[in-house]
Amino acid sequence: MVPALLVLLWLVGAGPQGASIGKLADVQTNDNSSFLPTSSESTEVAHQVSRFTEPGVVPAVVVYSAAAPLTGPQRARVAADARSLGRLPGLRGAVVGPLLSADHRAAQLVVPLDSAGDVAGAVDTIRHTARDGAGLRAHVTGPAGLSADLGAAFAGIDGRLLLVTGVLVFLILIVVYRSPLLPVVVLATATLALAAAGGVIYQLARHDVLELSGMSQGILFILVIGACTDYGLLLVARFREELHRHADRRRALTAAYRAALEPIAASGGTVILGVLCLLVTNLKSTHDLGPVAAIGIGASLLAALTFLPACLLLLGRAAFWPFAPRYGTSRTRGRAGSGGAGLWGRIAAFVGRYPRRCWLVVGGVLLVVAVAFLPQLHASGTKQTDVFLHTEDSVTGQQVLAEHFPAGAGNPTQITARAGAADRVVAVTRSVPGVAPTSVAVVGAGGRPGAGPAKVVDGRVLVEATLADAPDSAAAIDTVHRLRDRLASVPGADAKVGGFTAIQADTNATSEHDRTVVIPLVLAVVLVVLVLLLRAVVAPLVLIASVVLSFAATLGVAALVFNHLFDFPGADPAVPLFAFVFLVALGVDYNIFLMSRVREESVRRGTRDGTLHALRATGGVITSAGVVLAATFAALAVLPILFLVQVAFLVAFGVLLDTILVRSLLVPAAILDLGRASWWPGRLSRRPVAR
Repeated sequence: MVPALLVLLWLVGAGPQGASIGKLADVQTNDNSSFLPTSSESTEVAHQVSRFTEPGVVPAVVVYSAAAPLTGPQRARVAADARSLGRLPGLRGAVVGPLLSADHRAAQLVVPLDSAGDVAGAVDTIRHTARDGAGLRAHVTGPAGLSADLGAAFAGIDGRLLLVTGVLVFLILIVVYRSPLLPVVVLATATLALAAAGGVIYQLARHDVLELSGMSQGILFILVIGACTDYGLLLVARFREELHRHADRRRALTAAYRAALEPIAASGGTVILGVLCLLVTNLKSTHDLGPVAAIGIGASLLAALTFLPACLLLLGRAAFWPFAPRYGTSRTRGRAGSGGAGLWGRIAAFVGRYPRRCWLVVGGVLLVVAVAFLPQLHASGTKQTDVFLHTEDSVTGQQVLAEHFPAGAGNPTQITARAGAADRVVAVTRSVPGVAPTSVAVVGAGGRPGAGPAKVVDGRVLVEATLADAPDSAAAIDTVHRLRDRLASVPGADAKVGGFTAIQADTNATSEHDRTVVIPLVLAVVLVVLVLLLRAVVAPLVLIASVVLSFAATLGVAALVFNHLFDFPGADPAVPLFAFVFLVALGVDYNIFLMSRVREESVRRGTRDGTLHALRATGGVITSAGVVLAATFAALAVLPILFLVQVAFLVAFGVLLDTILVRSLLVPAAILDLGRASWWPGRLSRRPVAR
């Protein structure tokens, strides 16, 4: 009755929570505030600016362009659109414009939208109103347009991503198990885990305990399905082994559960601790991903250790139909987790014959050559318009703005300073190269630059300036740095520089800082877990070294692929950080699965025979788990977001590299070469092999 009650409890308790998956989009936050550094100069300015301007305003910029100077009828058309847009419900102020460009071939309108309302719906309405016609091309950009297009890119993530991931995993499991029933059971386990995690995260996000973005939601789906499937593969493979040794399915499952519990728990605990290291980061989107991922892995661990074994106990040998394992028979040769003399028997024999050559060639030649390309990886940041893999209307609009207006138009740099130093701040700002001098003005009582006397709030004023370069360009970021240096020397001004470009600069700097903090912390956490699991120091150090080398090699290969195959414009500084956390926290799973079995077998057989037997026994199942995890992360590429596609490639390729080369050849070869020293300062007490 216990397994039946467990299955019923999961179906009744977690099953209905599946509805929360479809509601996660309702509690997503994809605007700029969700990606701000939690503490930086630009964040401080953003809080101060909110007291000068109409609260809750997000501007949409409508830009019109023509091949020749705008004619009278064309200008009349723009003015008519401005009047129509001014009647939109929920505006937080009057429409600004039309503003004509210096070459008279473009015009723009600024529509102040309510950030608390349906921004995406309002942008759709604006695009329907301001359409192409009369020789004009119209685009909607600005913060509202970019935010709406970003939201559209994540739209349907719960259906599209889950469908692609589910189909990929199901097909792989069919090949691995050659059974129609087991893939359904394993996927049902992952689905219930995702439902449970989704229910918890929905409530937490709904009550503002944590913030969920489309990026975090996509990674959550991948993590839960991939990790839960991996844990299921390990338990099912061990259950198959024990069914050959025990006639009674209960005894077989008990033996399998005891053997698999420690590595699965250690694996899940490592991932949870690894992703929680993101809590020390200063970038809000990265910080909030930590608890979201930890909840997902926790649900996966719970489902894999309760629901799945309950199903296996109820089904017994029938779960493996039509190739059910029979008691007392020799295990199928070369099958996943069989320990037979097939492919993995030959690989183990090769590693046992040439251990030193093996790890030197894999680690000292193949991986080191790949690492040599690491300096070519450009991860210093990208333009906001490069976020999308497809050309969006807001991206085109930004390009048109940059062509006809001062490139920073629509995204002014904002400077707050003490009121008594306002004139000096304006003068210094105008003198900085990269700033359009005529654009610099103090925000007046009317809420706009130059509109009446200066508006003073808490003894401070707000100065706005338009940059000569595109606001998300490297040149504009350099201008912000120059501004900060020059304004810091203005006595008594206490000037702070913020706005779109400053946020971009601070975000890149924060990402690079977070990377230097989190990577050593994750390595330390993983090392502690491995030391406790293996009760040794040398073997865990070997594993950590192999993981770091594998990660560096992955970045080297990614540099070649990103630059020369996909022609990406660069990468966000957070991309290597995300890839590292997931590759180390998840990739070390396979070393945990292998080395826990190596230790188990070494106690009975000695280090050499135990290592080779463990490699033969776990080779198929761990490789299958790696393929599943690589496939699930590769599914992230269905979302047309540059950041996620790059993380998908890094993790998928890194997992395959780690599974096929590092865990299969380098690690066992190094352990064989070290011999009994691998377990220093602990000691293995030999016990005879019992069958």
